[in-house]
Amino acid sequence: MHISSFQKMSSFAKKYLTKLENKNISVLEIGSADINGSYRQLFLNDNWKYSGADIEPGNNVDIVLRDHYDWKNIKSDSYDVVISGQAFEHIEFFWVTILEIARVLKSGGLCCIIAPSAGVEHRYPVDCWRFYPDGFKTLARYANLEALEVYTEFEPGQYADASELWKDSVLIAKKLPYNVKRKYLYFLKSFLAKLLLKF
Repeated sequence: MHISSFQKMSSFAKKYLTKLENKNISVLEIGSADINGSYRQLFLNDNWKYSGADIEPGNNVDIVLRDHYDWKNIKSDSYDVVISGQAFEHIEFFWVTILEIARVLKSGGLCCIIAPSAGVEHRYPVDCWRFYPDGFKTLARYANLEALEVYTEFEPGQYADASELWKDSVLIAKKLPYNVKRKYLYFLKSFLAKLLLKF
């Protein structure tokens, strides 16, 4: 994790979650393994339950995802907040991941995703993608999420760890309530997206 990413996640927590300080909420981080730092400290509230999920056991990992794209060990509609920072560029089929994020979010739940729009290759174990605002907006719409805030730090400040080179993009979105049409379309998208991974 780099400083610019931590600051953006901190800004999300202050802006969107401060009003929930006295409420019992659950927070799930996707790609939570502690690699030079963690977001966990931003969610240390006695009323909040933070869980970290990743594809391998490790420091700051509470849930090991048995299948990268089919999180059967995480119930649908079970989290108030889902966060992910510096993971989406390493996820080969990120459009399946965003559908899983939408699935595990409660109706009205929030997600915050941070990923670079620039920077050098950094494979862990792969480095596949960079993201711009329009891409994040499209991804939100695809997953039945309402984009509340989308931006890229195209002209970043100076950070002590030189993390301005990543020019991070941020998506903050809310899960829309399901109606019959939205629910049908979501399950159709999810089924087809996961089916195509097998070919």
